[in-house]
Amino acid sequence: SGFGEATALALASSGMDIIGVHLDRRAGQERADALRQRIEAMGRQAWFYNVNAASDEKRRATLDDLDARLAARAKGERVRVLLHSLAFGSLRPMLAPKENPADQLTRAQVEMTLDVMATSLVYWTQDLVSRGHLARHGRVLAMTSSGSTQMWPGYGAVGAAKAALEAYVRQLAVEGARRGFTANAIC
Repeated sequence: SGFGEATALALASSGMDIIGVHLDRRAGQERADALRQRIEAMGRQAWFYNVNAASDEKRRATLDDLDARLAARAKGERVRVLLHSLAFGSLRPMLAPKENPADQLTRAQVEMTLDVMATSLVYWTQDLVSRGHLARHGRVLAMTSSGSTQMWPGYGAVGAAKAALEAYVRQLAVEGARRGFTANAIC
């Protein structure tokens, strides 16, 4: 949905096949199925995986399937654009309100938010590079927000994740340049 859907449609209309990773229940899955059909109606392939993109096991299984699909096509294809647009995190105050002490952010919520919204980009990029799937002149793009530098109520964990994501992107940009791909954050 949102940025991922719009980007998938734009890239498909430019002649690219689409690999989508999403995590949805019934209504979201119906939207993903409709998107896949729209992409295929443009004459493009669309492989969608309804899995937790932050799970090491699910990422590896998705990439194992991608290995097999690309090998079967035998066209030497590579991933030209990796768009990281994961928006799943905890929106709770860092310090509990006096009237509800149990409402503060927990360690597990902070770690999950950072892992999903920031660190998962590193692991996807590492795996695509190590498997030889990220194209020379490829693009790694990450969606960030101004919450990385501004304070919004309840946005502490997400803001920290966005700041970490931007730091990861800077590092990937320098290291990726040596390998022939770029990395940028889009706010």
